[in-house]
Amino acid sequence: MLCTTLIRKKRQGLTLDADEWQFLVRSYCDGGVTDAQMAAMAMAICIRGLTPEEISCLTNEMLASGTRLPRASDRPRVDKHSTGGLGDKVSLILAPLLASVDCDVPMISGRGLGRTGGTLDKLESIEGFQTSLSIEQSSKVLAEVGAFIIGADEKIAPADRRLYALRDVTATVESVGLITASILSKKLAASLDALVMDVKVGSGGFMPTRGEATELAESLVRVGGQTGMSTRAILSDMDQPLGVAFGAAIGNAIEVNEAIEVLSETDEDGAWNPLRELTIALSASALIQVKMFDDGAAAEKCLRERLASGQAMERFERMVNAQGGRLNGPLPLERQRDYFAEQDGYVASINCPAIGDAIIAAGGGRKSGGESLNHRVGIRTCIRIGDEVEKGQLLYSVFDDSDSIAGSIHATSEPWVTLTDSPVPANDLILETIPKTT
Repeated sequence: MLCTTLIRKKRQGLTLDADEWQFLVRSYCDGGVTDAQMAAMAMAICIRGLTPEEISCLTNEMLASGTRLPRASDRPRVDKHSTGGLGDKVSLILAPLLASVDCDVPMISGRGLGRTGGTLDKLESIEGFQTSLSIEQSSKVLAEVGAFIIGADEKIAPADRRLYALRDVTATVESVGLITASILSKKLAASLDALVMDVKVGSGGFMPTRGEATELAESLVRVGGQTGMSTRAILSDMDQPLGVAFGAAIGNAIEVNEAIEVLSETDEDGAWNPLRELTIALSASALIQVKMFDDGAAAEKCLRERLASGQAMERFERMVNAQGGRLNGPLPLERQRDYFAEQDGYVASINCPAIGDAIIAAGGGRKSGGESLNHRVGIRTCIRIGDEVEKGQLLYSVFDDSDSIAGSIHATSEPWVTLTDSPVPANDLILETIPKTT
């Protein structure tokens, strides 16, 4: 069997069988298939797509390329995964929150992919935080704390580890089949009882349209279910950065700071907080999936109490300490520069692609594999779609000593924030659940 034959076959839109997927993945792991050849295959997959059967085959082979994490306790074992979006720091809150209600959360996360930041990159903003732990080390943290957030050990889905990095720098991220196989191969390796997916919809994520997001969500739920792992998906808004209502952080250190703000809240004081609400909805779904609660209202009540009591923050601190990190107040950021509205109006749109590209250009994201990051670079948007603003009102702040972000603002052909004279409806935060709940 020749790799070039398989590439040509997929390029022509034909279907590969189970034996061919096995050959491709195993040969990639042992060096028989080169990065260049796999990049060509990934591009062919992006253009031609994969059948449901091919997605299952690829997922199983990527899982089989490594080992599985052992069970650390008899507690329910749950996790959440997001398809990625601008300012998405839910994982930093959700893992310790679920651990505080006696779940095990063995979260295997990734680095930045395209314009979306990576959970591991964010956590590495914390001095000393170790995202690379052996299976033995991570199992010890899980038993003691109830949660860890790490990168995939070299023994966990090594085929995905290599392909993930390759996709980031070859414009082959946006593929339902590749995303499904990448996510589920790692989650299955974590030996989960239940997985809840946050599938982002909009210009700030990989799935810009509702139809594309639904296709991905259904693929994840179908393949996850075929393995016996309870899998649900929530479609959420990503036409604007995700964060607290008064300012969504985008970057690495700045997102950790915002997550800690939510974890440290002791009183919701009536303010609607999109980041908190989405985190609670995802967490409640996981608790229902493992039958710790019968209904969403009871699950959400428990989760809000854990946040308000400080128990979730206490778990976060324990997780950080167990993984070598040291927290000493808010993480430092670069020099701040503020930008204000030049007219009255209503927020019609936020240019997520331009904001994401500006972060990358300033060193907060990667242009090619293996680059080091400037964790202190960041942006905070201070408005949401539908808000009414007055001339002189703060729209966003940038944190960048090099003025690279300022240059990006002036260079873009479209403004970062578009105002209109007519009122604009606010976007719904949660668009749909799959399968639908009653």
